[in-house]
Amino acid sequence: MVRVAIDAMGGDHAPEALITGALAALATLEDLHIFLVGRDEEIKKVLEKKEYPPGRIEIRHADEVIEADDDPGLSIRRKKQSSMVKALQMVRSGEAEAFLSAGNTGALMAGGLLFLGRIGGISRPALLTPMPGFHGQPVLFLDVGANMDARPEQLLQYAYMGRIYAQQILNNPEPRVALLNVGIEANKGNNQVRKAYDLCLKHVPGFYGNIEGTDVFLNTVDVVVCDGFVGNVFLKSAEGLSRTILNFFRQEIKEKFRYKMGAMLLQPVFYKLRHEIDDSGYGGAPLLGVNGLCIKCHGSSKAISIEQALLKQVYPFVEKDVAGKFQASLEDLAGQLDGGENAFTK
Repeated sequence: MVRVAIDAMGGDHAPEALITGALAALATLEDLHIFLVGRDEEIKKVLEKKEYPPGRIEIRHADEVIEADDDPGLSIRRKKQSSMVKALQMVRSGEAEAFLSAGNTGALMAGGLLFLGRIGGISRPALLTPMPGFHGQPVLFLDVGANMDARPEQLLQYAYMGRIYAQQILNNPEPRVALLNVGIEANKGNNQVRKAYDLCLKHVPGFYGNIEGTDVFLNTVDVVVCDGFVGNVFLKSAEGLSRTILNFFRQEIKEKFRYKMGAMLLQPVFYKLRHEIDDSGYGGAPLLGVNGLCIKCHGSSKAISIEQALLKQVYPFVEKDVAGKFQASLEDLAGQLDGGENAFTK
């Protein structure tokens, strides 16, 4: 049985979207057990209108909610009765194996480290997100905001975790791993990336080399690695561009009758484009490198995103013990590096 603690109060559409998505996943997976953590009266009010297997869903009451504009560090320490803190504590105690929230991103990352700690061989965790690949499977992209100033050794850790994630979750036996850089040549980029290049070339099977931002969505590689500052800027730029393009088409098509007629003929193409760039396909971004699994869904996530996060990321991650594979692989890697494990994990 895969047991998941859900912060039912986090996100713009809580608790309705979180509960509806969880129930949809329960209908698909017979060995999934959900804990809905939050204000029990609000949760029960939503459940009253739903059909669900009562033996596989439980409510855990939490009085407080960490809001989107709360200070991440302070709120995770002061709001001890919040739905996010209580759900994380369930993972720490072993009552649940995974945690999912659409709430405050900073609080989730702070709480993941505070309550769960790091797995062996990891010095800093990373947020991973699947990017659309227009010629194949999604492209795994990390870090997108957990660690703003990663050292070369940490980029190497991200490369290892991204590779294992692609193998286990996307069923890609030989993923190609690349560093995001300003050019493809080995001597390009800042000192941090050049050193990371040498480390990855020596230690990462299937290391492709450097990749430029223009090639991320073309399935040139399967895993793209960068620090959290670069990754977050890239992610938000890509999200903004995709929304702007879709809104531009909508506005222009409304302007003239002949555009509307053309749009009717091109409707299958527009639907396909929207499907390709829809971020609900995998539902959320896992925080990799902590003991247990933390999934951060977008604050505006609808039920479909929650369902897909549970089906495509949470369930296979726990079932295949991906965290255990991270630890075994990274501890082995640490012993290969100069200075040994202590230099790698400090």
